[in-house]
Amino acid sequence: MLFAAGLGTRMRPLTDSRPKPLIEVGGQTLLDRALDLARAGGAGPVVVNTHYLGQMIADHLSGQDVAISDEADLILETGGGLRKALPLLGQGPVLTLNPDVIWRGANPVAALRAAWDPARMDALLMLVPLAQTRGRVGAGDFSIGDDDRISRKGDLVYGGVQMLNPDRLAELTDQVFSLNLLWDRLIPEGRAFGLIHPGAWCDLGRPETIPLAEAMLNGG
Repeated sequence: MLFAAGLGTRMRPLTDSRPKPLIEVGGQTLLDRALDLARAGGAGPVVVNTHYLGQMIADHLSGQDVAISDEADLILETGGGLRKALPLLGQGPVLTLNPDVIWRGANPVAALRAAWDPARMDALLMLVPLAQTRGRVGAGDFSIGDDDRISRKGDLVYGGVQMLNPDRLAELTDQVFSLNLLWDRLIPEGRAFGLIHPGAWCDLGRPETIPLAEAMLNGG
C-alpha cells in the first residue's frame, strides 16, 4: 500500500495546486518512483489511498493496475487507512510505502520480502542509519539488537517502507490512528524487527530537499 492521502503542508507552496505524491524529483513523480520500487520488488496487488486533491492522483493512475482507497470524507492516518484498504489488498502480509522518500541502493521492498519470517515477526521495518540520510530533521527513531528486534530511540531512521501482519490491526479500535500505535504493541512483545538499508536515503519533507534528492540520485 502506498500512502498518498497526506496534506503535504510542509511542501507548500508546491502542494498548493497538486498533491505531494505528484511532485517531480529528477523528472519523475514521487508516486511513480514508489510504484516502480514496489513492482520491482515483487509486491502486489497495489493500493493507493487518496484524500487531498485525490482526483488528481486517480487521474494520474488511470489505466494502471492500481486500486484506489478513497478517504475523501475523512483522512484516516496510516493505521486507519491501511485497515480500510485491506479488502483491496487481499490476504497475507502487506507492505506499506511512503512515497515522499527517495532510495538509492538495494530495493528495500525486495529486501523486506526476502527477510520476512512470519513465525517470529508481525512487523519488519526498513531502517536507515542517520549518517546515511539526507533531508532528515531531528534524531533517529529506533535501535536494533543483535537479534534484529527493534526498540524506540536510537540513531536508526524509519525509512518509510515496512512489512506487516495485517491481522494485528484488529486489536486497535479507533477509526483514525497511526501505525505507531501498532508498533508500540509489537515492540514489547518482541514481534517488531528491523532491517538496515545499505544505501542512501532522502526525506522529501520540504521544497529545499528536492535538490538533495536529485544530487543523491546522480551519485552526489
